[in-house]
Amino acid sequence: MSSFDEMDAFEGATLSARAMAARPQPYLDGLNPAQRAAVEQMDGPVLMLAGAGTGKTKALTARIVHLMNTGRARPNEILAVTFTNKAAREMKTRVGHMLGQQVEGMPWLGTFHAICVKLLRRHAELVGLKSNFTILDTDDQLRLLKQLIRAENIDDKRWPARMLAGIIDGWKNRALTPDKVPAADAGLYNHRGTEVYDQYQRRLKELNAVDFGDLLLHMVTIFQTHPDILEQYQRWFKYILVDEYQDTNVAQYLWLRLLAQGHRNICCVGDDDQSIYGWRGAEVGNILRFETDFPGAHVVKLEQNYRSTPHILAAASGVIAGNEGRLGKTLWTEAEDGEKVRLIGHWDGEEEARWIGDEIEAMQRGTRGQDAISLDHMAILVRASHQMRAFEDRFLTIGLPYRVIGGPRFYERLEIRDAMAYFRVVTSPDDDLAFERIVNTPKRGLGDKAQQKIQVTAREHGTNLVEGARILLAHDGLGGKGGAQLRLLIDGIDRWGRMVGDEAMSHVELAEIILDESGYTGMWQNDKTPEAPGRLENLKELVKALEQFENLQGFLEHVSLIMDNESDDGGAKVSIMTLHAAKGLEFPAVFLPGWEDGLFPSQRSMDESGIKGLEEERRLAYVGITRAEAICTISFAANRRVFGQWQSSMPSRFIDELPEENVEVLTPPGLYGGGFGAAMPTSNLHDQAAEANVYNSPGWRRLQARAGERGMSQPKETRNVTIDMNAVSSFTMGERVFHQKFGYGAVIGIEGDKLEVEFEKAGTKKVVSRFLSGCDDVPF
Repeated sequence: MSSFDEMDAFEGATLSARAMAARPQPYLDGLNPAQRAAVEQMDGPVLMLAGAGTGKTKALTARIVHLMNTGRARPNEILAVTFTNKAAREMKTRVGHMLGQQVEGMPWLGTFHAICVKLLRRHAELVGLKSNFTILDTDDQLRLLKQLIRAENIDDKRWPARMLAGIIDGWKNRALTPDKVPAADAGLYNHRGTEVYDQYQRRLKELNAVDFGDLLLHMVTIFQTHPDILEQYQRWFKYILVDEYQDTNVAQYLWLRLLAQGHRNICCVGDDDQSIYGWRGAEVGNILRFETDFPGAHVVKLEQNYRSTPHILAAASGVIAGNEGRLGKTLWTEAEDGEKVRLIGHWDGEEEARWIGDEIEAMQRGTRGQDAISLDHMAILVRASHQMRAFEDRFLTIGLPYRVIGGPRFYERLEIRDAMAYFRVVTSPDDDLAFERIVNTPKRGLGDKAQQKIQVTAREHGTNLVEGARILLAHDGLGGKGGAQLRLLIDGIDRWGRMVGDEAMSHVELAEIILDESGYTGMWQNDKTPEAPGRLENLKELVKALEQFENLQGFLEHVSLIMDNESDDGGAKVSIMTLHAAKGLEFPAVFLPGWEDGLFPSQRSMDESGIKGLEEERRLAYVGITRAEAICTISFAANRRVFGQWQSSMPSRFIDELPEENVEVLTPPGLYGGGFGAAMPTSNLHDQAAEANVYNSPGWRRLQARAGERGMSQPKETRNVTIDMNAVSSFTMGERVFHQKFGYGAVIGIEGDKLEVEFEKAGTKKVVSRFLSGCDDVPF
């Protein structure tokens, strides 16, 4: 359809509009056919189903320019919604570049929250607020909730304010006011959640304040209860465009639907295969039912990828095909095949970190048979933040520059600094800075006044704070709960200090005892916030790191030296981040470590959300693979050490969903006569990768050497993860067995040497028989 035909197609086209439509449209020249179809289909609902790396931002901004260039809408008549300020700025810059001029007068291009603030200030009185309302940040929100919790005599240790804040945020994401919270949620927060939520909302109005969740919630309420206001904005916003539609929550979805009900000129851009934020309220169902919500919608699939090689795209497509809840699309590219996706198994996590470090250095030098790759062009994407520790330690040891994106480095995390402060006080009671950090962590009723008393006593006697506290207690200078708790802490420090020189106890065990008896581990176990499980995993990883050192003092010195030597020289660095933080980024070379069932896919996610959780984990795998432009390496470890105990792992179920013709299984150096990157014939992918790395690998030999040095049993050569479907298991149906991680159970199914076992505490699991012992045996 020509521009003139388009103008004839919509009613009331003016001469000026027709003249605008006849102007040159150079911004369309660089679009592929699918992108152009999405841009030129301006009437009615449009879903731009845009796969990873398919140029969706380019198409979205071209659509905005096309609306203005053809006279369909003035800048102030276009509502364009993004999720981040960065995305909004980029979109505005691109629009200006396409128009060849600076963009002015686009007041409704921004994030959901930024736009709703503008709207709410115009209509604040309709929800009991004044137009100059205050937006509370997280700290203010928590402070207010703590006041309400204290007033209600609720035990804030068992039911912390942060837990309630998360529950309330979840309700607001679902557009639920206190009177609309469903009965199914009545038991939340010790059956008091709805009551305190109602009080919280009333108190916010008294303060003339809102939190971030209120911005959407109040506007949905206004639109639902004041049709005249809604109609006004339906007329104003002639065209609506939404970026990252797969990440919308219920409140955002309702707000958009209400605005689009009038003209139905809504264009949503998103990728159902990249919906990975369910844990923060995103509903993938919003994009899946777009055609149901907007009958007659045009769905345009952007499938031509401009980022990755065919092998990488085929691998990603093979994995995501396992999801049932998706609209379906097939990414393709005109690029050359390039390297196959590389897969390698390792004995343990440390061996995995060493191998990846060596590979990165080889790529940087260009000794892998390809051009040298800058460290800035390489990334390690992990499922959980605690995985970063092994890589950070290795890179610091070998002097490989790195950056952590999306969070602090491992040894800079709050829980790690707290734990190490405990270790420092135990090994060196003169460390006053460490004592100040832990004296009231966890809470012991030792506020500022109590801590000042300790410091004054220490100064008067010319001693350290630990001794000052001991003197203060001896003179009954501090009573009540605070005094009793301080006495327990000082007694603990003394007792742990004596254990440092006890040859019968390892420093790893001592570290566990310190964190446990101090109440620090329990503090995070009782914390109901979403961050708590990750902090506990990081503490486990910290204890694991101690195994490499002779004592606590040696470990503390190591960390101090490597952190002191680490400087930001502005040079090239390897990026380390979680898979969630990597969304929207791309790198020529990507490493995806830790592909093991339970770690990835996350056992917690599957336990909490079942199939829905598994499908989101699979989408996360898809996102990880599609971050790679040219080289993608997937790895896993057969064993990991947690609190000094070996835990055997099965390779991720996602590995066998990779198409074999697009994958090359690597062997470690020295095996089958190969060097780094040597390939072996393919059968079952994860079996081969595991088998290739068990027997003569460096990690296996090092483990045997360490076991001998420590007087441990030698690792048995049968502890590999190879599954032989032709093997006949030595176990029988109903036989009682033992597993190092899952405990006792009974065999309920046999498939080759893979057994299905009903464990007494862990439920039903599929386990390779080599990981099991008969109950008469001593487990390794």
